[in-house]
Amino acid sequence: MKKILFLLILTLPFLLMSCGQGNKAGNGGHEGHQEVAKKKGEAQYHCPMHPTFISDQPGECPICQMTLVAIEEEEEEMEFHAEIGRATVRISLEKQQLIGVKTEEVIVRPLSKTIRTVGRVDYDETRLYHAHTKLTGWVEELYVDHVGQRVEKGQPLLTLYSPDLVSTQEEYLLALKAQETLSKAPFDEISSGGKSLLEATRRRLLLWNITEDQIRQLERSRKVPTTTILHSHHEGYVVEMMARHGLFISPGMHLYVIADLSTVWIYADIYEYEVPFIHEGQEARVSLPYSPGEVLIGKLTYIYPTLDPKTRTVKVRLEFLNSEGRLKPEMYAHVQIEADIGSKLALPEGAVLDTGIRQVVFVDQGDGKFEPREVKLGARVDHYFEVLEGISEGERVVTSANFLIDSESKLRAAVKAATGHQH
Repeated sequence: MKKILFLLILTLPFLLMSCGQGNKAGNGGHEGHQEVAKKKGEAQYHCPMHPTFISDQPGECPICQMTLVAIEEEEEEMEFHAEIGRATVRISLEKQQLIGVKTEEVIVRPLSKTIRTVGRVDYDETRLYHAHTKLTGWVEELYVDHVGQRVEKGQPLLTLYSPDLVSTQEEYLLALKAQETLSKAPFDEISSGGKSLLEATRRRLLLWNITEDQIRQLERSRKVPTTTILHSHHEGYVVEMMARHGLFISPGMHLYVIADLSTVWIYADIYEYEVPFIHEGQEARVSLPYSPGEVLIGKLTYIYPTLDPKTRTVKVRLEFLNSEGRLKPEMYAHVQIEADIGSKLALPEGAVLDTGIRQVVFVDQGDGKFEPREVKLGARVDHYFEVLEGISEGERVVTSANFLIDSESKLRAAVKAATGHQH
């Protein structure tokens, strides 16, 4: 043990001497991001692109060969924005050209947003008609016998045998004959009674949708037909059909559903964030996949009051004239709505750096100086943001290479914050 202690005592001076020489060698150069302690009363220099490299002598950065800048001089010129964690930076014209800096003036411009979605063609619900009868009876013959058939207003649909109608028509002929006989009576009470009976029977026939022409034909022929014809009161296409040969029908049964396709509706879904840009009466344009290049123009007629929780969309209804029948129910169509927002102060989308908490832009102050500034933005319309606060008309903002400028700005802010040079 005594021998080991004796050897340690002999070698200790040599170890101390070698450590001292190593320290001197380490202080002699600048390797990597090594920092040199600042001597009291002397200026310090650092690289604008690598602020962590600090030297007590002017010269070039060993990493990127850029000219070192005096820290004290730069701190006097550049403002530190602690609230957004960034500092104003100065970039030479040569460096701006090298990294591709571009700026654009903030001006008041007309803003319009294009909303694109997919729609589905459907029937105009106000032009769906139901053909039915107020009588009970049996279908004897069908004149319109299949779905999709075109019908005109007044066209016969079917013939119906109704015992109630036959008996009522017989009563009408009897009342007519009685009225003709009693009209010659000398007493007004008797003649007026015959007229009242005839009018009551006539009203019953009219309430059963027996037309005036059919009643006049009955009066002329004095013969009661065993069947009556049900006519269409509207024109269009048969989209549903329940009538069949021999079917027993009762009042209220829908025998035909007829759709007038001269006007159709298109349903489309608008995303939640786009709803503020739409309103009833807006013009809408539609193009069809099977007819590229053709555009049909209609209007937005209704915005539904509820939102789909799964798709986060609101359904809207568009109305289009369809006299040529190009739009057919259940077709898909490409829908485009142009929303005119008006003239607003706006800046380009590419100028905005969104941190998630705030939006920051870099304002060109001239002479290579770029100031970071927080802004409050409104609607995003195509490639522009509406400006609410933070910037004035006529100022210029960086639209290209602003990520590189932002990195430099945050690095300088971090160095100033670490060295205690906060404004």
